[in-house]
Amino acid sequence: MNSSMTTVAIIGAGPLGRSLALRAARAGLRVALEDVMPANLRHAQEAMRTSLGEALASERAAPRVEFASTVEEAVREAEIAIDCVPDELESKLEIFSLLDRMAPPRTILMTPLMAVSIADLASCTYRAERCVAIAMNAKELTTLPETGAVIPLVRTEKTLAEVEAAVAAFWRGMGCGVAFSTDYGR
Repeated sequence: MNSSMTTVAIIGAGPLGRSLALRAARAGLRVALEDVMPANLRHAQEAMRTSLGEALASERAAPRVEFASTVEEAVREAEIAIDCVPDELESKLEIFSLLDRMAPPRTILMTPLMAVSIADLASCTYRAERCVAIAMNAKELTTLPETGAVIPLVRTEKTLAEVEAAVAAFWRGMGCGVAFSTDYGR
């Protein structure tokens, strides 16, 4: 994977998922947004239509957001899949297991984590070398400034250099800096 990444799947269309999807779309990425709750997805569609409608007036290329009805549909072509489920062990294990099974082998799994170790979570997948955590809570991520934010990222000792580079390029493409640290697990 390189800095020419164009597709991101965001799992969860609540405030955090909508915020990340909008930011990625405005950065010119193709976004697949999924939620298990149809009402959340409908609400996200309305919010995105309003927000992106304003953005389209000033941008040359239309940002692209697709609304997926299943995780499998959302991750089918994704280079990065970001889950926006609650930061609790059971929820994270469930979604990472699902993403690990359904996403192509090249897909990087990224998740906001404060309460769970990314090294421990990654060790439950077949792609520990492709897992990265965002060391911010949902509220902090939802309220990022348009430019200049520094995203604290956590890799595992197994994370590939190319994955780290792709994740850094993803965030830099959205106007953010990055700072990596390493989680060695327990």
